[in-house]
Amino acid sequence: MAAELINPAVPFTESIDNNCMHVLTTLRAGILTLLTVLSASTAHAQFVAQQDLNRIQEPGLQRALNELVDREGWGHKIDNRSLAIALVIMNEDGGYRLASLNGSHMLYAASLPKIAILFAAMVASQEGDITIDDTLNEDLHNMIRVSCNPCATRVMARVGREHLLAILQRPEYDFYDEDFAGGLWVGKDYAGAAAHHRDPLSGLSHAATTFQVARLYYRLYIGNLLDETHSVMMRDMLSRPGISHKFVAGLAPRENLELWRKSGSWGDFHADSVLVQSPEGNYILVGLVEGPRGEQVLRTLASSVHELVEGLQSN
Repeated sequence: MAAELINPAVPFTESIDNNCMHVLTTLRAGILTLLTVLSASTAHAQFVAQQDLNRIQEPGLQRALNELVDREGWGHKIDNRSLAIALVIMNEDGGYRLASLNGSHMLYAASLPKIAILFAAMVASQEGDITIDDTLNEDLHNMIRVSCNPCATRVMARVGREHLLAILQRPEYDFYDEDFAGGLWVGKDYAGAAAHHRDPLSGLSHAATTFQVARLYYRLYIGNLLDETHSVMMRDMLSRPGISHKFVAGLAPRENLELWRKSGSWGDFHADSVLVQSPEGNYILVGLVEGPRGEQVLRTLASSVHELVEGLQSN
C-alpha cells in the first residue's frame, strides 16, 4: 500500500515535501479565490453605498474648484454667501466625486425649484394620485423647458401644494431636511398670490441648496429616484432646454453635449442646474448666485467647469 502511494524512485522526505507543496498550492488558490470574491463583494457594497450623494468632498476636485473660483475673482461671493456651487463628476465605475462651496446654504432660487414640482408630479403619478394626461404633460414640458409660470401653478394645483411639500420631505427622498440646512422648497405659486407656506428655516418661498439639487439629478441619473416609466418621462422633460442663457450659453460652443437642465431668475437672484453628458465625461453642475451680474457669473462658471472636467479626464 505504501509502495503504491510513494514513488520508490523519489526519496521519502521529498515525496512528503511534494505532497505538502500540493496542499499549500491548493490552499493558496482557495485563498486567492476567496479574496477575489470578497473584493468583488466590497466593490459591490461600495457601489450600493454610492446610490446617493453624501456631503463628503473629494479633496482633489475640491481643490480644483477652489482654484477656479479664485481665478475668476469670486472668492468674496463665496465669503459673503452670495454664490453657492455644487459639482459632481460621475466615474465610469458608477461612483462619483463631489466638490461644493456653500453647498448647504439656501438661497432664493426663482424658477429652478420647478424641478421639484416636476419630481413631485412624477411621484404622484407613480403612486396613482394623479394621471398625466395630454394637458398635464404639456404643462410639465413647458414648465421646465421654457419655464412657463402659469403651467407651474397649474401643476402645483394638480399635485396639491401641501402634498408636494410632503413628498419633498419624505425620508426616502429627503430633498428638504428641516433638521439640516433645508434644501428644495416650493411654497408659493408662480403667480401674484402670496406664499402659502414659506420654508421653516429661511422663510423663503422658492428656495434650494446646490447640494440637494445635485442629489436629485444624481439619483435620476443612476435610476433609483423613480420607476423606469417616470424616470424616462422626467429625463425627457429636462432635456432639450428651450432658453439659451446662463449654463446653456456657457456650454454653447461645445459639441456633442446632452443636457438635462432647469434654471431660474428673478431680480438679482440667478440659478441654474444641469446634468451634462459628453465625450469629456458626465457631470452635474448647480449654481446659485445673488448679484446684478449673476447671469454672466453662471455663464462663465459653466464654461470654466467644462474645461476643468476636460482637463481631469485627459490626465
